[in-house]
Formats: sequence, structure tokens, C-alpha cells
Amino acid sequence: MSKGVNLKELSKKLNLSQTTVSRALNGYPEVSADTRKRVAEMAEALGYAPNSQARRLATGRSMAIGHVIPRSIHEMMNPIFLEFIAGAGETYSKHGYDMIISVVEDDHEEDAYRQIASRKKADGVIVHGPASDEHRHELLKELNLSFVVHGRIPGAEEETSWIDMNNRRAFERATNLLLDLGHTRIALLNGLEQMDFAKRRRRGFESALEARGHVADPDLMRSSDMTEPFGCENAMEMLKSDNPPTAFLVSSMITAIGVARAVGQCGLQTGKDVSIITHDDALSFLPNSGEIPIFTCTRSSVRFAGQKAAELLLNMIANPGGKPTSLHLDAELIVGQSTGPAPSR
Repeated sequence: MSKGVNLKELSKKLNLSQTTVSRALNGYPEVSADTRKRVAEMAEALGYAPNSQARRLATGRSMAIGHVIPRSIHEMMNPIFLEFIAGAGETYSKHGYDMIISVVEDDHEEDAYRQIASRKKADGVIVHGPASDEHRHELLKELNLSFVVHGRIPGAEEETSWIDMNNRRAFERATNLLLDLGHTRIALLNGLEQMDFAKRRRRGFESALEARGHVADPDLMRSSDMTEPFGCENAMEMLKSDNPPTAFLVSSMITAIGVARAVGQCGLQTGKDVSIITHDDALSFLPNSGEIPIFTCTRSSVRFAGQKAAELLLNMIANPGGKPTSLHLDAELIVGQSTGPAPSR
């Protein structure tokens, strides 16, 4: 239908009162799940688009979700954040929610959350990039502001709602694949290890080595913002050493491209002389695709994580007082062209 219906027409089609339809569309818990589902499906089929201002008045909500981003956000968060936001935005739009992105100076992040709560600018927020010593969740609880964490807060998993990839397991599996291929000189190029995800990846790497009777070499472990130069410069230095690695485990596709550049500049061949496994967030602008992907990778879509995080948060807003919920995602291990047996040296 090219022209959408209004609330009155939608209600008539469903044989329900306008109040019931409005409450169903706004996720009120007193409307049964079956009715909410039937109303949502009919609204989509008939092209019903609720008036945002009317929804705000009817629900007392702002009908917006906030994202507060410190200005010094780490470089790798930029593409990851954009892909996450694309996924979250799809979910928001389906439910009639707007998105507010606040870019602030680092020392004004707390003020931004306080303004969101006091001015009722958003009904909830998503917390990005939790650190090992994270405290934002304590402030948000104090402000009574609904939130979902993209990642996990160590020690607060039971009291917060979150969505995260199983980073430790992903890097255990990747390390075991390299060990199965005969590699023992394995380098780790990780993200900033004050971030929780990076710490978990390092633990996965180290525990897989330890379980097979190996010890991680500190000279082959680096952490930083996950950029292409970080990958290239560190890989080049390691490959030119007296006892170079035969394989690299890398936390980002962008960094892995730098590692591959270094391999080529050293006159070596990726997948033959040096193996590379990377984590792939399935970024739309940087696909690792094809019948046989270029990079062997652990893959978990950050866009999908954005969709699901938004769903968790909107459900919390529609059903206040519920218990914290979480979603733990397992990454796929996909074998590509960048890995092969360890060369004899």
C-alpha cells in the first residue's frame, strides 16, 4: 500500500480499540504478547507510521535512545561504532525510536549522562567499550536510566544487561587451529588491554598455549589501537628478528591488512611462509568474503550485535522492573587463504 493508514483505520482493520492498538504498539505489558505481535504485523503490512509527538504524549517517554561517545574514543571504535549504530538504528526505526549521539570531551561524559536523565532526552542508553575498571553502570543506576552494555563489565555480569561476543573462546579456538597446523611461534597483536574485550582475547590466547604445553612469548605480544600501521610496523619488527613468528593472531581486520603488508614487504607469502588469523566484525565496508575468504578469521557481526542490543534495551524500557538480561554470542571460525602448515626453519 503506497499510502499508510492512520491509527483509526488500523484499529478498525484489527477490530480493536484505538487505545489497545496504541498500547500494543508502545509495548505496554498489559497487552498480551499475541496481540502486540498481531498489531505490529498489521501495522507493518498497512504501512502505519505513528506520529512521534503523539507517541511521546501517550507514553510519557522521549522515544529516543542515547549514545554518549568521548571525543578521544580509540581509533578502532570509529568503524566498529558506525557498524554497531547501523544495526541499532534499524531496530530503533522499526519501533518508532530516534537516536541521540552525544560526542563529548572525556571529562564531560558523566555530565552528558546526567543531562540525558534530568532533561529526559532519552529513555535509555547503550554503554560502549567497557573497560576493566568500568564505573559508568554505577552512575546510570543512580540516575535510574535504563542501559545495555555492548561488551561486559567484569564482576557486574549478573547485575547488568549486556551483549558480548565470547572473546576468550574465539581466541582459544584460533590459537588451537594454529597449534594444530604446527605453529608454536605465534604473535598476538591485540587491542588496548585496558579494554575488557582485549583482556579476554589475551586470556584465550595464553590459555590455549598453556593447555598444549607452550608459554606465550612476551616479545611476540603487543597491544594498541587496532590500526593498519600498528599491524604493519609491529609485524615488520618481529619478522626481521632473529627468531621470528610463523603466525600472527590479530584482533582486527584492519590490523591484519597491515600484517599482510609487512609479510609481503619482507619477501614472504601469507598462508605459506606466515599464517594470519584475525577477528572479523563483518564490517560492510571491509568484507572478508568469497568462496575462500582471504583471511582465516573468527567472525561475529557487530551490526547484528547492534540490532540485538537495541532489542534488549527497548524491551527493558517497555517492561521496567525486569531482571537483567544478556546475550553471549559465539564467533564462527572460518578458514581462509591466510593460514597453512608451519614452515620448517
